[in-house]
Amino acid sequence: MTFRRICFTLTILAVLVPVGSYAGQAAIEISPRTSTPGATVVLSGKGLGQFKSVQFNKVTFAGMPALIQRWESDLVEVKVPFKATTGPVEMMIGKKKLSAGTFTVVKPRIESITPTEAERGTMVTITGEHFGATAGARDPNTMFGVNDVVIGGVVVRPRRWKDDKIEVEIPTNAAPGDVVVRLASSDPLADGSCCAPVEYVTSNAVSLALVPSVRVDPMTGPVGTKVVLFGQGFGSKGADDAVVIGTSLATIAQWKDDVIVAHVPLGAETGPLVLKRQGRERTLGTFTVHVPKAMPIAPASAPIGTLLRINGEHFGFYSESGSTPYSFMDFNKGENRVEIGGVPAVIYRWNDDRIDVWVPFSVKSGPVRIYRSATKPKADGSCCQERGELVTEAGTFTLVSPVVESYEPKSAGLDDLVTIKGKGFGTFLKTAEHTGLELSQKAYKRRLDVEINEPDSGSTVISNVSRTEVLFNGAAALVQSWTDTEIVVKVPHRNLYGIGKRGAFFDDLSTGPLVVRRGSWDVLPDGTCCSQKQWLTIEAGQFTIEAKGLPDKGYWENNRPDASTSQ
Repeated sequence: MTFRRICFTLTILAVLVPVGSYAGQAAIEISPRTSTPGATVVLSGKGLGQFKSVQFNKVTFAGMPALIQRWESDLVEVKVPFKATTGPVEMMIGKKKLSAGTFTVVKPRIESITPTEAERGTMVTITGEHFGATAGARDPNTMFGVNDVVIGGVVVRPRRWKDDKIEVEIPTNAAPGDVVVRLASSDPLADGSCCAPVEYVTSNAVSLALVPSVRVDPMTGPVGTKVVLFGQGFGSKGADDAVVIGTSLATIAQWKDDVIVAHVPLGAETGPLVLKRQGRERTLGTFTVHVPKAMPIAPASAPIGTLLRINGEHFGFYSESGSTPYSFMDFNKGENRVEIGGVPAVIYRWNDDRIDVWVPFSVKSGPVRIYRSATKPKADGSCCQERGELVTEAGTFTLVSPVVESYEPKSAGLDDLVTIKGKGFGTFLKTAEHTGLELSQKAYKRRLDVEINEPDSGSTVISNVSRTEVLFNGAAALVQSWTDTEIVVKVPHRNLYGIGKRGAFFDDLSTGPLVVRRGSWDVLPDGTCCSQKQWLTIEAGQFTIEAKGLPDKGYWENNRPDASTSQ
């Protein structure tokens, strides 16, 4: 009877002791209960004591010892062993064994990658499950290793890592092949100490096709914009090969294995830029087709030779013709232009947000229009089914004719000031250049036949003759100030008027017309710049240069380097 009573009592006690505990010991909880090898899990409970040694304190997953990372009286952290399988988790504290229930071991799984075809340097998104919350430490030499991604045998560091999504950038040394997610795991050595070499749990493999990188420059612009595709493996253009912008076929100017030159066609709208080759389509990004916008010109009224400014946006390059990616020779062949009252203006500067033009000699009052040339290709992309122009209005220009109302004095000595009053004189211009030395795209070449006021020089030279000048009997005066309504000049020095020749002053040459002139050019019929300079001349009246202001006797006795000059 005594033996039966003892057995019955032990049976009751066994029923009352919960799973995962021993007498006086609370249940052990494990979190999470499902994870991959290498993951960190937490076992929590009461009275777990202090860590003494790897022989005294142990945790096993289905009999496989786990690497202990932390041990406290109420919390233990361990890593799921590399060879762990689904089964019981047990904790050994000395000779005591505590059960934490069943743990389910899973492996990472890739469901999809996006895109399945990509170029080096681009981002790829890997979607799946059981990747873990983080890639772990960034140092691959840490004892526990680092979770990573392998593309074509090349290890790739992730940019973002979540349990169900990983984002990676394809490295430049990647090769076509499989994409695999790897989770690092470290197990204890046979004696329980740290650590055995890092091993990796791998996911299923998903194929990724790598395509050559393509750089597109630019990705924005108005119609007519030259778009260049730089890359490798374009081959020779086939009948169905094409570049499409939005829904419009681009005009192909050149197709080589490493470069494609195309032009944004008439009617194109913002949309994907697609490369079609050998029956496959590849989207290279979104091309934004801009529409040029212009503010009214400034000034709105002026005489010939005035530099007009048109501010705005999306004017593009001055010229984008030709088949080469970038060549200054192309920039001399453009069909873009500005017209004032129907007369082509002389382009000085053409930027994307500003156009400066000289008012030509033959200008007429009327609307200012910016013309941007573009084409529509044939069905095979070659030029051209249609040629046309995109026209942008930039206000109205009024031509002003200079008028001299008065000048004082009517006679004066050398270096004396003369004031000319009137209206429509415009701005002062002190340059002999026809145009475009400041044109960013070098649309015009510098001419070597610029008119000069030295017909007997015997050689062609570049002169700095002004396009706004005042002449006294054919001699240019030094301009002191020049406004739209008033000009102040000095009576000029010339040898015939007494400077440079001792005691000489020729009265018969001292009286002549006082003239105000503005010069300008016209664009030639073939669209190039420019005609010879032409002058608009306004005669104010007669002016007499008096024999005053001549150097005194001491001037000639001074030991000057130019004392014997005949200038």
